[in-house]
Amino acid sequence: MATLATSFARPQAGEYNPYYDRYISLVTADDVVGLLEQQAPQTVALFQSASAKADFRYAAGKWTVKEMLGHVNDTERIMVYRALRIARGDKTPLAGFEQDDYVRDGNFGQRTLADLIEEFSDVRKATLHLFRHMDAEVGARRGSANGDAISVRALAYIIAGHELHHGRVLEAKYL
Repeated sequence: MATLATSFARPQAGEYNPYYDRYISLVTADDVVGLLEQQAPQTVALFQSASAKADFRYAAGKWTVKEMLGHVNDTERIMVYRALRIARGDKTPLAGFEQDDYVRDGNFGQRTLADLIEEFSDVRKATLHLFRHMDAEVGARRGSANGDAISVRALAYIIAGHELHHGRVLEAKYL
């Protein structure tokens, strides 16, 4: 597969809402696109190891393992959609989303964990196809999402960090 030499520098303050520091700070790799590729099999294996607890909630009001993975899938799709729009020069401000509403209406409890894991792999494959073909100039492009400025490269880091965050939660609270 032909790719560009994608190299997104770490996003700087002002390229994203400070809320996302909680995810971006978890990414220590210099190559975020390479990290996204490396994470995929690790995340698949982690969620497969939780198959016996697929419907487990560690506390009232918390998501099940299946709901957490559904949330990871939905969030990656939304962040990649934002990255696509901004990368293509679309200046339209993009709306936010309420994660709890998405989980509530996602019907993840009616699906198998194996199906959600397969979906994760497919979503990640599409994410990689998009980011692998962007150069540093595209990565630095900025747009607006949820009322805040955000860059394409910040979105890539958010996706990677968000996955790391939920992997840590899964290990600490569910396994």
